[in-house]
Amino acid sequence: MFYKQIVTTLTCLGLLMLGACQNIAMKPLPTVPHVDLPRFMGDWYVIANIPTFIEKGAHNAIESYRLDTDGTIAVTFTFRADAFDGKPKHYTPRGFVRDTKSNAIWDMQFIWPLKTDYRISYLAPDYSQTIISREKRDYVWVMARTPSISDTDYQQLLNTIREQGYDVTRVQKVPQQWKK
Repeated sequence: MFYKQIVTTLTCLGLLMLGACQNIAMKPLPTVPHVDLPRFMGDWYVIANIPTFIEKGAHNAIESYRLDTDGTIAVTFTFRADAFDGKPKHYTPRGFVRDTKSNAIWDMQFIWPLKTDYRISYLAPDYSQTIISREKRDYVWVMARTPSISDTDYQQLLNTIREQGYDVTRVQKVPQQWKK
């Protein structure tokens, strides 16, 4: 009898601990209703992000997109490591449009066969600024067609990121400095 009570108590405690460890369910991440893919292509300066391990210390980060004839997106991500004169870094993932109705949900593949979530959650009407988010809310990218944006625009974009459920204290500006 005593043994049965201990097992029951330990089982209940274990279930309670498992429940406490579960993530709070987040509502689905909204995306823009439609992305004109040819218009979205080209260079985007990374203004701020919650950086992945490869992006930590990135300076002059640019993500460039090219729509290929097979419908996939050739991506070139370049930056300088740790300083404006740091070692150049170059990555070439491939994008796969997963939601062809909106063109706003992609899979991004850095290493075959692994694909990661990539969502266009904000896009300015003139295609000058965008926010790329992830359903997990672990990484985010604020990008613009120019290497800098106004403080007002930056704060508005941060507010959008906050409304999406991100911890904006983790967002870091990416240093951009270009010769005129």
